[in-house]
Amino acid sequence: MALEKLQRWWLVRWDGLSARFGSSGWAKWLAGLVGVYLLACVITGMFWSWEPGRFDVREAAVGGTAVATPVVGSHTTGALINIVETLLDKPGGYISNDRLPPGVWLDNVPSWEFGALVQARDLSRALRKDFSRSQSQSTEDPDLAKGEPLLHFNNRSWLLPSSEGEYRKAVAHFRAYQRRLADPAQTQSQFYARADNLNDWLGDVSTRLGSLSQRLSASVGQRRLNTDLAGEAGAQQSTATGAEMDIKTPWSRLDDVFYEARGTAWALIHILQAVDADFATALEKKNARVSLEQIVRELEATQETIWSPVILNGTEFGLVANHSLVMASYISRANAGIIDLRKLLTQG
Repeated sequence: MALEKLQRWWLVRWDGLSARFGSSGWAKWLAGLVGVYLLACVITGMFWSWEPGRFDVREAAVGGTAVATPVVGSHTTGALINIVETLLDKPGGYISNDRLPPGVWLDNVPSWEFGALVQARDLSRALRKDFSRSQSQSTEDPDLAKGEPLLHFNNRSWLLPSSEGEYRKAVAHFRAYQRRLADPAQTQSQFYARADNLNDWLGDVSTRLGSLSQRLSASVGQRRLNTDLAGEAGAQQSTATGAEMDIKTPWSRLDDVFYEARGTAWALIHILQAVDADFATALEKKNARVSLEQIVRELEATQETIWSPVILNGTEFGLVANHSLVMASYISRANAGIIDLRKLLTQG
């Protein structure tokens, strides 16, 4: 369909060029080159729009180390490294900061990249402030202290420095940390797989998924009661808002939110699988491992093939599908599972 539209568009432009320049050779050559360039951009853009596949977190755990058996923390760190490397090395590379066609024309892929990047950023922060430290007064790991800010660099910077350059520096620091974890001589490098550490990071994940679920559900527009102050009598907020609010995601942003959710879920699947390996003992003790596996299954459902050429936005019970509401259902169920998992980790 896209190629047919491009062909019709080009025939109209070709007739205009022919009428203006006549049958001169240079005009035909120029028009032909432009046509070939546009066709190449369309085909390349379609190839770049394919979402990357899954990777094995067990291989990621030992990929950057010299040991065959992963230690505690290797899976989680390896998942973080592979998520960032996938963003940088997938077909088309990192597209969010492209300034030339076809990357500059694509918006779904950058949204997918941003969703995965946010999860990588949250995990890197958790590694730095929680997982690698035994208590609040302990010294932070030097590589994580350098790598985490680099991953929070502007995701749309294309030159001096580029986003890709900063993210590759971050990966180098994370890989150095992973190698030191596997080295018995490096006793200062640690990963503490405790239930309280995991619970804190899951809290960040839950707030991210809750926000995504709300934005996805707003695809059809909703009139919501204002629950910002949670009914607390003494609570206050900076500026007054109405008792009811109209919430609706702009139609131009529907596909962006949808693909951001897919990127988020893709990254979380790998991170939770890594957590399942590194926190196995803590999860078993809390009888929480099955709950985590069910969360992964809910997120895996978000990665099913999209057969429609566009993201549809039908009404709740209309004739046309609403892809955002379907995605919101899976995201909400995963978030509900995380809330229950956090209760298990707290109460046991």
